Amino acid sequence: MNTTSPHRKLPIGLQNLREIREGDYYYVDKTGLAIDLIESPGKAYFLSRPRRFGKSLLVDTFKELFEGHRALFNGLEAEQRWDWSQCHPVIRISLADGVLRNRAELDRSLLGLLRTQREALGIDTPAWLAPEDVAANLADLIRQASQRYGQPAVVLVDEYDKPILDNITAPAAALEMREGLKNLYSVLKEADAHLKFVFFTGVSKFSKVSLFSGLNQLRDITIDPHYSALCGYTDHDLDTVFAPELPGLDREEIRRWYNGYNWRGTSVYNPFDVLLHLYTRELRSFWFETGTPTFLVKLITERQMHTPDLGQIVATESLLSTFDVDTILPEALLFQAGYLTIASEWAIPGRLEFTLKYPNQEVQAALNDCLLKSYVGSPQAPEPQISRLYRVLHAGDVQALRPLFQAFFASIPHDWYRNSPIAQFEGYWASVFYSHFAALGLDIRVEDSTHKGRIDMTVLFAGAVWVFEFKVVELIPEGRALQQIKERGYADKYRARGEPIHQIGVEFSRVERNIVGFEVETVG
Repeated sequence: MNTTSPHRKLPIGLQNLREIREGDYYYVDKTGLAIDLIESPGKAYFLSRPRRFGKSLLVDTFKELFEGHRALFNGLEAEQRWDWSQCHPVIRISLADGVLRNRAELDRSLLGLLRTQREALGIDTPAWLAPEDVAANLADLIRQASQRYGQPAVVLVDEYDKPILDNITAPAAALEMREGLKNLYSVLKEADAHLKFVFFTGVSKFSKVSLFSGLNQLRDITIDPHYSALCGYTDHDLDTVFAPELPGLDREEIRRWYNGYNWRGTSVYNPFDVLLHLYTRELRSFWFETGTPTFLVKLITERQMHTPDLGQIVATESLLSTFDVDTILPEALLFQAGYLTIASEWAIPGRLEFTLKYPNQEVQAALNDCLLKSYVGSPQAPEPQISRLYRVLHAGDVQALRPLFQAFFASIPHDWYRNSPIAQFEGYWASVFYSHFAALGLDIRVEDSTHKGRIDMTVLFAGAVWVFEFKVVELIPEGRALQQIKERGYADKYRARGEPIHQIGVEFSRVERNIVGFEVETVG
């Protein structure tokens, strides 16, 4: 690791390549991958990545490349690979700013953006053009730009889906936004002869039918292994570019907290997390705290998803690509928004199947903290409970777990159970129990495979192994949770660690709304 490089400024919140390159900021060179994409077959591309993942900086990098600003690329891979003798007019449309609530506001915003692009390119609006016609304005701008500059135009659309996502809880408004954006993007098919390169980026992946109708040549690179690290920082980036900032920090903890996002290639860190961690020298949920996923949590609870299963969802490629205003699948939203990522894949001819996981400790802990508050109907109740749980686990006080959780379940108001459909589904009790541990960011294995069956939950923490089996007595009245752990030899898997193994059978009652059985045996 090279630690002799000079300290530079951390580009926190910067999305402008010129400012970063001219302002003595750290810069991670993605220009080689950018040129790989430009030189690949086709001309229209789509990339979905979570928020605050460097998408806008990537769009700005494309802009500076096509406009031929060579000085910004001195010492970067692009300097030697790019043909600087040719420049292209660039039309950049960013939908990142502001919140639009109806089609009229959207159209006004788009017309304003197109006017700005005309002024930047020095292109007048022809007298015959209807000023309120968004699609006709973009079509004319592309045609005139190509003719004036003698080169096909480049169209870059940043946060292409934001007007829809901002209205996702209001389906009628979201549909208006979808139709307005579809009207804009439909121009690109007919303008193909005047286009060199088209690039869309955003968080979600709407189907081509719903938003890109007719744009059949659009190539989705979201899960193309070659471009997995097109946005985000790799381990190599962290250990080289940011080497001067690393002394005094726990490198393995940084990896555990912030690495792990994967789109079938190289795993990456969220840049926002890394930069703020290097600045504050603290491990915190920086990315998660910038946007609480209220709608997603509501969707998960409404669908009565078993929270222990979230970190091991199996989904097909087509399911992960299914997202529309009237077809919102939690699995697709969790993946596209960055709360789950690809752990492994299984391929058969014509079909890809993925196992998903939490990308890192930050997401696992913060998302489960949100889910727990939703599952008990109180934003305050779980906070002291989670802190107490940590102290109990750290002390290895197995017997203290039962009264800790019994008191917590007893504290949930009766009206909450009676009025909330969340509390009625079979996996509710285990979900609340599990999310307490997950909110601490611990090393948790659910459906933990052994040669004799699957352990409901295993926790590795504080020099001990905690093996849990859950049962709901009304559903399996004859079953004993601890008995199953012992009969199936679940502890055998972990005996080689040489640590105490706490075998814990937890039995819930839907009638009593609490833990009614809690047996413990420690071996090893």
